[in-house]
Amino acid sequence: MTQPDILGDYNIADEEIFDVQAITDAMMTTGQSLAELGIRFLLNLAVCWILVHFFYYRKSRRRDYYFTFLVFSSAMVLLLYMMGNAEVGVGLTLGLFAIFGVIRYRTETVPIREMTYLFVIIALAALNGLSPIYHLVGAVSDNPHYALSGGAVGVTVLANLLVVGLIWVLEGGRFLSRTATKLVLYDRIELIVPERRAELISDLERRLGLKIDSLEIGHVDFLKDAAFIKVSYTLEKGQTAPSIDQLTRARDYVES
Repeated sequence: MTQPDILGDYNIADEEIFDVQAITDAMMTTGQSLAELGIRFLLNLAVCWILVHFFYYRKSRRRDYYFTFLVFSSAMVLLLYMMGNAEVGVGLTLGLFAIFGVIRYRTETVPIREMTYLFVIIALAALNGLSPIYHLVGAVSDNPHYALSGGAVGVTVLANLLVVGLIWVLEGGRFLSRTATKLVLYDRIELIVPERRAELISDLERRLGLKIDSLEIGHVDFLKDAAFIKVSYTLEKGQTAPSIDQLTRARDYVES
């Protein structure tokens, strides 16, 4: 029997290991890394600024959330980018922000509109911080290297524009009726009974100056002869619903 060519087997193995190392050793240059970071950061900042400035702030006028959204989104895209290239992975990064959200926002009532925008900017930060925009080009023998992928950048930009377009359509009320709610502390509780509902609506419309679509009766305090009523009404063209309509205590008010 012929003995196996052990040396030949090792040569083949060494060549395979060399090929794998040649592929994995291809690294981005410092200039490419800086360019990638700049593209991700500036794209995310521009998109989030458009959403916050032209859609959110135009209606709410809340400067505290304006600051929070932009800083939160910028910090997250940087952290996701850096953690995405490290061994800890993206799961730990998202977990850190989840813990932060639970600790920070569970003790404060955040309106649903602000929570929606917060979720959107987090999703955009994850998209812009993790989407691949560089790809490996060249064979093993041709000195493989990374190059900017125009197609990948275009897809990322398109995804951002789709989110902006969706919010633009919905905020403009082109497919949704623009309604708002107002929380009223009402003093004539004798009118809250079902058989006097028409009289209750008439009195609220006269005192609020609004055309009421519907209403809901909440907590009733018979000792103080008062009841909380949530009134729904249709916004006129160009009219916005102030977030202060939902406040019932002075300490809930945050000056914008």
